[in-house]
Amino acid sequence: MIELTVEDRLELHELPGRYGDAIDDRDWDSLRRIFTSDGVFDLTGVGSRVCRGIDDIVDFMEYEAAHPRTHMMTNVHATPTPDGAELRFRIVALLPGGKTGTASYYDQVVKTPDGWRVTHREVHLRRRDKREAEVDRKGIAL
Repeated sequence: MIELTVEDRLELHELPGRYGDAIDDRDWDSLRRIFTSDGVFDLTGVGSRVCRGIDDIVDFMEYEAAHPRTHMMTNVHATPTPDGAELRFRIVALLPGGKTGTASYYDQVVKTPDGWRVTHREVHLRRRDKREAEVDRKGIAL
């Protein structure tokens, strides 16, 4: 298990906010600083698809995604793993028509020479149940 320093935790806690701002601002250069170049973004939990690699993620966000109007990230916490950290957080999103929605994010992150980056992200409309989380932590595909 790696040891997360206070500096690591601060940077990890900023990742969700930087992601939300990048999406809200349609700032794809900033989005490229959230994921590794080979990062995976699994959106099947919200009825979409799996994006593979940063170019696919950016293209999806630019041309396919139905974005909430505002991303507000909350309940951020990081747990050390052998390869980096698991980062979890929630979104409260302003949707069209004045509605709000929530979702849960589950990230695997690694420390690169350029800082912490997401290698794998899943988003779900509901929280994963305990069994799903335990299976995922053991590295077994869900």
